[in-house]
Amino acid sequence: MALTLSSERSPPARARIEVALLNNMPDSALEATELQFGNLLAAAAGPMEVRLRLFSLPEIARGENARRRIEDHYCDLRDLWDCDLDALIVAGTEPKSPDLRQEPYWNNLTAVMEWAKTEVVSSVWSCLAAHAAVLYLDGVPRQSLAQKCCGVFEHEVTTHSLTRGLSAPQRTPHSRWNTILRPALEASGYHILTDSPLAGVNLCIKQLGSQFIFWQGHPEYDDRSLLKEYQRDVQRFLRRERETYPNMPYGYFSPPVEERLAAFETRALAAPHEGLIGEFPYEFASTGLQNSWRASAIQFYQNWLTAIVDAKGTRGVRRAPRRGSALERALSGPDR
Repeated sequence: MALTLSSERSPPARARIEVALLNNMPDSALEATELQFGNLLAAAAGPMEVRLRLFSLPEIARGENARRRIEDHYCDLRDLWDCDLDALIVAGTEPKSPDLRQEPYWNNLTAVMEWAKTEVVSSVWSCLAAHAAVLYLDGVPRQSLAQKCCGVFEHEVTTHSLTRGLSAPQRTPHSRWNTILRPALEASGYHILTDSPLAGVNLCIKQLGSQFIFWQGHPEYDDRSLLKEYQRDVQRFLRRERETYPNMPYGYFSPPVEERLAAFETRALAAPHEGLIGEFPYEFASTGLQNSWRASAIQFYQNWLTAIVDAKGTRGVRRAPRRGSALERALSGPDR
């Protein structure tokens, strides 16, 4: 499936950019992630036309509804290297193993990394996908955090064509239990573009044939994304699926909302039971939420799309993988 995205008020398209979204998010966020990246690219497109093709790693366990959606709206991963694409976005998923190399999709994901080095102008690797990419490409391990990094954080901005026009400090949501550390990234040749003393590295890049871009944060999130994740984590606590009550997202709620949510937390800690989630003050908490990171997210993706258009004129002839290559073997499944 290909979605054509462009700004409603933009003049006729002067350039077309073919983008693949490898969407590996869990079922609950699958469609939301499509919309978030699609809307963000549309807002950033201006006079450019962006055609978005959807893919997903087949090894990720799916429920019936998600499987049906993927069958109806997504391309088969085997078709990826036959698409004449300009760019790639890879969204991660919740890890099942402490060692990402033990995830069932590892071979396919690393095959896509190898493919991206030569077959697209640039690729964006989001959150867990960024952790997997730097581990595979340079052996940079992620580090476990004592508490979940969750909230909207302010970041210092380094001057670069991709950060042109970004306000400083730059705000971005984060939601993760692991991190990749700046010294390890810099020692392996990564260029840090935005960084926070509280949340750590947010955005970094490295040239690996094509340009690889790594986000630990989630600029694509809409205004309620962190609220939904917080409610989900609260529900997991009430179901006894996690031992501790989740921390409230940092820098996200207004003081009155924080007060109401703290009162609910007190009740939940005193007498936890699954039925209490029905009294979670979701609508009250959503009142007044603002997407304070939207402008910088649009600006970044506008810079990215513009750089892709500029690079297309000097891009070499696309090469298909040779039969029997590591890429082809990985994507074709186990030998018979």
